[in-house]
Amino acid sequence: MSAGATNQLISVSPPELKFQFELDKQSYCDLKVTNSTDQCVAFKVKTTSPKKYFVRPNTGIIQPWDSGFIRVTLQAQKEYPADMQCKDKFLLQSAVVNNDTDELLPDTFNKDGGRTVEECKLRVVYMSSHSSPGPYEDVFRQSSDFTSNQALQRIKDERDAAVRQTQQLIQDLEMMKRRRSRNDPGFSLRFAIVVGVIGLMVGFLLKLLSSPSVE
Repeated sequence: MSAGATNQLISVSPPELKFQFELDKQSYCDLKVTNSTDQCVAFKVKTTSPKKYFVRPNTGIIQPWDSGFIRVTLQAQKEYPADMQCKDKFLLQSAVVNNDTDELLPDTFNKDGGRTVEECKLRVVYMSSHSSPGPYEDVFRQSSDFTSNQALQRIKDERDAAVRQTQQLIQDLEMMKRRRSRNDPGFSLRFAIVVGVIGLMVGFLLKLLSSPSVE
């Protein structure tokens, strides 16, 4: 049978092999093969890229008016094809065999002996769960990531500076407490100023700590 023609022996569904393409991951497609006759029909699957695909079963016999499944597995790939286009092709051959045949003879699909062998060509389609970013989208994403990283780093620096200043003010407060014990006359005013500044710094620090963590 030529591509697109009506199959007289078996029908194949779907008419093309579709694979969900992801790098470093296997993908598979199941074909349903149905015998549309009252005779036993043998099939054989061939591909132009045998190292890329794993076909099971790649040969078999379907009983009259029965059906079976063929699983075609795309091996994990290391890179995307150009424009996600695939030139690989599959060929499914079919031929009538005797009812008492358990194993396929070597010449089952040999046309030279006058045997009728039908053929069905199946193309391969790669599908992506998400489209790859274009060059401008990639540049925009990198720029956005850089800006976000700058903002997070600035918040982290401000937070660290506030922590250091708060620690310094606490040390000053402790020093003033010690001076108070010596009846330092200027203690009250300075103590009130330091306590007020510490309150402001603690409030600012709490606000920074509530920002998203960059650790």
